[in-house]
Amino acid sequence: MSKDSPPESEGRRLRRRDTIALTAIAIAVLLILLFSGAISLPVALTAVGAIAAMSFIYYLLASPASPDSRPAEPDQGENRITANEASTSGAMLENLPFPVLLVGSGGRIERANPAAHEYLGLGSESGLLSASLRQPKVLEAVSSVLRGDGGKIVEYSTFAPIESHVRVHVIPLKSGDNGAFPWRALLVLADETASKRAERMRGDFLANASHELRTPLASLAGFIETLKGHAREDIEARDKFLNIMQDQTERMGRLINDLLSLGRVEMDEHVPPSGDTDLSGMTQDTIDSLTPLAKSKGITIDFEGDAEARVVGDRDQLFEIAQNLIENAIKYSNPNTRIVCDVHANVGREEIDRLTNSLGREAGRLTITSPALTGGRRYAILRVRDAGSGIERRHLPRLTERFYRVDGQKSGPKEGTGLGLAIVKHIISRHRGGFFVESRPGEGTVFSVCIPSQKARPSSGDF
Repeated sequence: MSKDSPPESEGRRLRRRDTIALTAIAIAVLLILLFSGAISLPVALTAVGAIAAMSFIYYLLASPASPDSRPAEPDQGENRITANEASTSGAMLENLPFPVLLVGSGGRIERANPAAHEYLGLGSESGLLSASLRQPKVLEAVSSVLRGDGGKIVEYSTFAPIESHVRVHVIPLKSGDNGAFPWRALLVLADETASKRAERMRGDFLANASHELRTPLASLAGFIETLKGHAREDIEARDKFLNIMQDQTERMGRLINDLLSLGRVEMDEHVPPSGDTDLSGMTQDTIDSLTPLAKSKGITIDFEGDAEARVVGDRDQLFEIAQNLIENAIKYSNPNTRIVCDVHANVGREEIDRLTNSLGREAGRLTITSPALTGGRRYAILRVRDAGSGIERRHLPRLTERFYRVDGQKSGPKEGTGLGLAIVKHIISRHRGGFFVESRPGEGTVFSVCIPSQKARPSSGDF
């Protein structure tokens, strides 16, 4: 064997030896049977031909691939893998839950798994990476890898329309040819939004809770001190203080529940829901649960619109939206009035514009969260109209701020915590929907939310 012989030559030589030996033994056995008269000459010749053919086939199948077709050894120093190795893992990558993309020359996306299609909103046709992922640090890392540099890890954050924190692993792949563009880039996106938000949520919760709980706790401490002092034997004062203490305690309970709910919503805001829910049925259930509260003020709640409206959403969170909006409508409507809740299924851009402009041109209107209306997307819309005094234009931009309450809505201990509309906003953001408010002083306020009624899915056959 010469010095230049490939490593497979020795193995091929041994297989050739084994094949010849087995064939010779088989032919010898046939000759013995022929001369002993056990078989005839035609049968012996046929058997010899069959054995020779099977031996040749075995030799071909057992031989290794040619050296040129073997994948190149990975460069351990740069942690590189070959395009051949990547292609053998295609079936596995198809089912990975995190986004994976293969980028070729010119920064064009050659393949993307379903998770990448959904996360980046890719169409059925491949396009430039820069059109789908506008992150200079990532694009610079990809360009560097395509030039033959080593792999990189890049982190980036976005805050609009949805906050997200992503770590991108950019891995170089050696192409099968040695042309002008021998390298490709494999991108693996790891979403770290949940962990980042968990860290921030702990700090926000402590800051918000300590700020909002300070006043009721101070009131409770003052009442307890009074009851232990000169009001110990004053039955009338004791009953009055105990009622106030109960109200303050209930408000603190509502506040803590709302803070926890807001924290849970913010944790999952970057992950869109995938469930199927009937928005109309859920709204009717919410109305039934709040009817006793409305009757205590002489208010009736009427449901109008479509009997069924299927949406892509989390039923518990959608129930929380309807509950917050209807509770606010009851709270700020005048006694002995009427609240209207209506649901419209499968609406588009024109219907949304019409339904969210129901109070006329003189009314104040604000789009808190705008839905994506491109690509013929359809939505179901829920509107809740109260019978209150309305909200002035200057207050509309701040309605979804934490703990913000319009002047005149802060007096009683049973008033809201100022977190309800903030919770609604974050739930709508998670559902990739829309949130609108319009109000006209003296004629009430209408809150409208729209939820996607269909979900675009990545085309089959990609990565």
